[in-house]
Amino acid sequence: MKPHIVFTVINDLHYDQRMERICTSLSMAGYRVTLIGRQLETNKPLPQRPYAQLRFKMPVNKGKLFYLLYNLRLLWHLLTHRYDIYGATDLDTLVPHFIAASLKGKPFVYDAHEYFAELPEVVNRPFVKWIWKKAEQFIVPRTRFAYTINQSYADLFEQQYGTRFAVIRNAALLRNEAIPNLKPERYILYQGAVNVGRGVEQMIEAMQFINDCKLYICGKGDVYGKCTQLVQQLGLENKVIFWGYIPPDELRHITLMATLGFTFFTNEGQSYYYSLANRFFDYFHAGVPQLCINFPEYARINRQFEIALLVNDLEPQTIAAAANRLLSDMPYYNRLRQNCLAARQEINWQNEEIKLLAFYKQVETQAL
Repeated sequence: MKPHIVFTVINDLHYDQRMERICTSLSMAGYRVTLIGRQLETNKPLPQRPYAQLRFKMPVNKGKLFYLLYNLRLLWHLLTHRYDIYGATDLDTLVPHFIAASLKGKPFVYDAHEYFAELPEVVNRPFVKWIWKKAEQFIVPRTRFAYTINQSYADLFEQQYGTRFAVIRNAALLRNEAIPNLKPERYILYQGAVNVGRGVEQMIEAMQFINDCKLYICGKGDVYGKCTQLVQQLGLENKVIFWGYIPPDELRHITLMATLGFTFFTNEGQSYYYSLANRFFDYFHAGVPQLCINFPEYARINRQFEIALLVNDLEPQTIAAAANRLLSDMPYYNRLRQNCLAARQEINWQNEEIKLLAFYKQVETQAL
């Protein structure tokens, strides 16, 4: 019998496409998998999936107290339930997994989706960063099994801690579906968390100078209210549409019908600078060219396939000039679109899944 793997995140499980892919792939390969998150008051019932799902209802859902209580609750659960492999997802669930795996003599796995201690909401808060950094400095050098989403992160972790990280990119699943040529409405799409440093505010400001095109924003986050106020201040209510949280199947259709996407980050900490966002893959898998910040991982893929128009800064006039070029230069746009279709044949979850299963085959030998 295959071992039982437990993974944990701090989100509500509905919109975490990477964990859905990982857990589904491992489940279909015969592993027993449990994914743990937290239940928010606004949560809808979870969809049926081929793995177990568990959510903790917490008395508070933000701030230092939330992280403390969630980690204590998680540690108690891991100590009082039997699992064979303990998979921590990011730094904010690292400590309970490491303690439980060590006490039980079971394999511990670290799946770093981002460089957590260098996120903007952490890097600008010295005490918070110090706490997370201490946990990282103690545990990561003692970690045998680890993987992350791109080569830049893997290199950073190895340089700091001497720990080798495998690279399993969060590429989209290659689907056998038609990519529409004719689209009834022109819109630029943003999908994902509407958080600080994602360039959403700058894109909204750029819409003042972008011709004959709307902006769709699918998601919510910590600057969502600021963005809605900005739209009102600029009088862009007819050009910028907020959709809020969209279920993955509906979001896929909205993405397929988009004219452009955008993947922007500000350079506030190494996590964003070396990022490789989920939406970057989702856009080109839908045959949608995108505007993208000229950071290392995006430039690396764009050199190979040219699927995006890279911008060097997020000044609204810079963004608008790039968007207007893609919207008006049809030969250039269509070249990028064809490159998107070629890129998805090579960069897809089916190929990343092979690496994932090979990784856990190694872990499995230590679990049973």
